[in-house]
Amino acid sequence: MPGVGAYGACMDQLIAAGGQEIINQRIAMERPLIGICVGMQVLFEGGSEKGGHKGLGIFNGEVSQVDAPILPHIGWNSVSADSNSTILRGLDGELFYFVHSYAAKDAVTDSANSYCNYGENFLAAVERGCVSAVQFHPEKSGAVGAKLIANWVGAL
Repeated sequence: MPGVGAYGACMDQLIAAGGQEIINQRIAMERPLIGICVGMQVLFEGGSEKGGHKGLGIFNGEVSQVDAPILPHIGWNSVSADSNSTILRGLDGELFYFVHSYAAKDAVTDSANSYCNYGENFLAAVERGCVSAVQFHPEKSGAVGAKLIANWVGAL
């Protein structure tokens, strides 16, 4: 589930297209799903961007503005991979490309939680069961992004 844009607009379009039901069905059937950028954010219970919006509630927690001196966070930053991460296997400390102002910050229960720091720690990736999600853009992250996608595909 790729995404670029605002949390509320993404949720509105996702609901209008019947995407919420499709995502819930995929997860119920244990079919793989990967969320990218705002595609990760909407998997949480809600987000505070532009007044706040309800999310899909796949992961516990809220998405809020990153506390950093300059927003949006645009550019390369390192990710500290959870030792149980599948998608970040062999990529601990590597640089990925980020473009965002909002992020989830608290660990997701019963999940592999990987972090980045830009002003404060935030979730760079989370994995639980058939659902994986990343705050960064693997498709813009060169060879490390390709390796992440290969890790995800290899786990299917």
